[in-house]
Amino acid sequence: MARIAGVNLPTNKRVVIALTYIHGIGSHKATEILKTCSIDESARVNTLSEDEVARIREVIDRDHMVEGDLRREVAMNIKRLMDLGCYRGLRHRKGLPVRGQRTHTNARTRKGPAKAIAGKKK
Repeated sequence: MARIAGVNLPTNKRVVIALTYIHGIGSHKATEILKTCSIDESARVNTLSEDEVARIREVIDRDHMVEGDLRREVAMNIKRLMDLGCYRGLRHRKGLPVRGQRTHTNARTRKGPAKAIAGKKK
């Protein structure tokens, strides 16, 4: 089992797909990493040699921010917006959509389950 950036990669999947299990690496970055390491995209994780896994690990450590560091940076960016008190920060604080989406209907993901309002029915 290959372990990269603290994540166990699934063994039977193709390497391109398995790399996307790492937070901060999508399909585009995964193909970029494999081109840099000169590894075939169709190869399975269980067929990789230790040398190839080490090359992938080194490229990720050197060129990409992933997992804990990325999560920490995103959280710090959101905290900075909230401390500034700018519009986006206020929206984060209130738990409302940040990027201009409507809230009259929808927005249930950010607002949580609907709460019944007493005396509304007429």
